[in-house]
Amino acid sequence: MDAEEARTIGRRLRQIRKVRKKALVVVAELAGMSKSKLDRIERGEIALDKLSDIVALANALQIAPGDLVRLPLPAPANGHTDSTVEAVGEVLDGIDAEDPEGLVLPVAVLREQVARVVDQVRACQFAEVATDLPGLIANLHTTLDTGVDHAELLELAVGLHVQVTSRWLAHAGAHTHLRRRVVFLARRLARERDEVTTLAAAGYAVAGVLLAGGAFGRGRAILESITLPPTTPDTARLTALLTKLHAKAAVLEGRVGDAVAPMDTAAELAERFGTIGDVDSRGYYYTPVDATCDRAWLSLEAEEPDQAVNIARQVDPRQHPFPVNRAVYWMTTGRALSKLPGRGDDAVRALRTAEQIFPTKVLRHQGVREVLGELLARPQRGAMGGELRGMAYRAGLFSEETPSA
Repeated sequence: MDAEEARTIGRRLRQIRKVRKKALVVVAELAGMSKSKLDRIERGEIALDKLSDIVALANALQIAPGDLVRLPLPAPANGHTDSTVEAVGEVLDGIDAEDPEGLVLPVAVLREQVARVVDQVRACQFAEVATDLPGLIANLHTTLDTGVDHAELLELAVGLHVQVTSRWLAHAGAHTHLRRRVVFLARRLARERDEVTTLAAAGYAVAGVLLAGGAFGRGRAILESITLPPTTPDTARLTALLTKLHAKAAVLEGRVGDAVAPMDTAAELAERFGTIGDVDSRGYYYTPVDATCDRAWLSLEAEEPDQAVNIARQVDPRQHPFPVNRAVYWMTTGRALSKLPGRGDDAVRALRTAEQIFPTKVLRHQGVREVLGELLARPQRGAMGGELRGMAYRAGLFSEETPSA
């Protein structure tokens, strides 16, 4: 396999299709798209960054969506990212083997350490989390096994895996099977705790990972099984997060009209409770900026990029208290702008802004990488061509020796 040919989803798709000896027209029909669109995707002329299209094509090729969107080797923006992903997997193995090999620490110390890594995630301190996370998971589960302060440690562990472990793995571009292990572990711990808000938080993580990994029906079923806690100032943000996932599931399953009501509810909760402090007592938050960004993402997934851009304009991302969410805003906006005629330079500016905030997430995000590939393939790249080429190089879309034309 030519390494250069495996650096975008479209090129990997073409390789897999040819290895499996499936005709272009057959795969296109199975995926519910035109032959010409699939041909342009494989050529890199159209970004394959729509999740439902990725899942449809993976199903047509009879492979897992995670296998289609995996990062190339060597992965971009690595540092010790890949080694930490592997270390997290090894700690999970130890937990499954009932021997996490950590230290027994006082619950107050563990509470402080969990709070610190949560803050690091929000601040895009990606490398710092990578340094601390594997050991923290091992220590927390080792202490949990002692049975001391069991209820509080269960809640700490669920919070760590929902708000840190799963999110860090997503930012790292880790394979979805590892994220599934983490969130299902969180759900087992939540069931042991047997408290409604803790169960809802774990259910939120499970449903989100299943949806992101292409298991749309199973993710929706998990969502529908969750019992929401009574809506109070301390639970409203989690309720909003769960409610917007219902909207996401609807759009991913092609039920765009069914997304309106849950998204309106989530946005209303954000307006009512998103300004009463940054987070609730368990560390969850959902602000009007988040709701607007989610609306833009839904429009983008529904193939309405102009609407996504107009929605994004309604808020100033600088109003959000956390850099990680500001980066997501600019990633979504940049992807939407890339699909509008004559807005390529604006798309690059938005994506470059996101990269400056959180480079690892942006450069390892397959949707962004696909958009960069599409923009590179255009015959006229505009005034931002140098910035585009620099981002594409940092994202590992071509080697240093690749000619510029």
